[in-house]
Amino acid sequence: MTYSPSSPPALSGNWNYPTTVRFGAGRIRELPECCRSLGMERPLLVTDPGLAKLPLVADALVVNTDTGLETVLFADIKPNPVGKNISDGLRVFHEGGHDGVIAFGGGSAMDAGKTIAFMAGQKRPLWDFEDLGDNWKRAETDAIAPVVAVPTTSGTGSEVGRATVVIDEEAKTKKILFHPRMLPELVICDPQLVTGLPPAITAATGMDALAHCLEAFCVDVYHPMADGIALEGMRLVRDWLPAAYQDGNYIEARAHMMAAAAMGATAFQKGLGAIHSLSHPVGAVFDTHHGLTNAVFMPYVLAFNQKAIGDKMERLARFIGLKKPSFQAVLEWTLDLRQKFEIPHTAAELGVAEGRASDIAAMAALDPTAPTNPVLAGETEMRRILDAAMKGRIG
Repeated sequence: MTYSPSSPPALSGNWNYPTTVRFGAGRIRELPECCRSLGMERPLLVTDPGLAKLPLVADALVVNTDTGLETVLFADIKPNPVGKNISDGLRVFHEGGHDGVIAFGGGSAMDAGKTIAFMAGQKRPLWDFEDLGDNWKRAETDAIAPVVAVPTTSGTGSEVGRATVVIDEEAKTKKILFHPRMLPELVICDPQLVTGLPPAITAATGMDALAHCLEAFCVDVYHPMADGIALEGMRLVRDWLPAAYQDGNYIEARAHMMAAAAMGATAFQKGLGAIHSLSHPVGAVFDTHHGLTNAVFMPYVLAFNQKAIGDKMERLARFIGLKKPSFQAVLEWTLDLRQKFEIPHTAAELGVAEGRASDIAAMAALDPTAPTNPVLAGETEMRRILDAAMKGRIG
């Protein structure tokens, strides 16, 4: 079959980058086959408490049990997963004799499910695998359980990521855990699963996908493959996020945003920056939604980085079709998106307390994403960005 501009290809396919992805509407029906292809006979389905009550989770459980796969549900996780959620999940995994994980949901379910599978056969404690130096080499690779990832939001892209984020309750910090085998072996991207997302969550998760692509593109590291993926991901966000926000049942928009989310997480193997450096401690301390927090900090970090990213922003603006391609055009585009989606303009509106600003800045400077920010950002610089975000002062 040949395609013309008036006859686009069907939004369905089997991809093998960065892992095996079955993409297309209705492909959740292939869940039992996917589990069995990884040797699972008794998978643990990890999701969040809200999703656990919805028909799409019940339907997934029925699809599996009807084919003889004994599948048990674990949903005791927070919107920002904490260490106890992982230990509780591990207890259920071992007591139930499970042999794999279905990470089903948004970022919290993905991170919790992937971490439970990773820790299934480890002898060291969880925090020994924080993404510092070569800590990942401490893991017993053969003891990691297989994962089928099923995203139900279009933001984190964790379904194609090699890391997770979990809060250390004692230290009150978000810690990134990394291992190459945290990348799920198989992913089902079914845009029908995200048609029920309300507009606010559609916007927040979509801005998360944008933040991943944008920061990856800005990182001053030579990685043209990641840059190309990030650019196309941002074009998809520009073309399709407003449409998905306006009409949640628009399956074409949902499909393109699901692809953009996976592209962001693929691109940011190149690195991230101060948007995430600030978002991580704010989320840990104030329990804010990660994508929404990224959206709040986005223009302030862009302004801080302007001197280092001006040429890249001009290239981005030209690629995605902004008028008068320039840094200013990109900045105004992000501000317009935030206004359209009714995203808070300041960190104060998000709930960040002025009295914790020094703590947040210090944690941001130590975040693993800080070193790849295009402009050096230590504690002093993080505090400057945070102060600007608290007051709504850009530039």
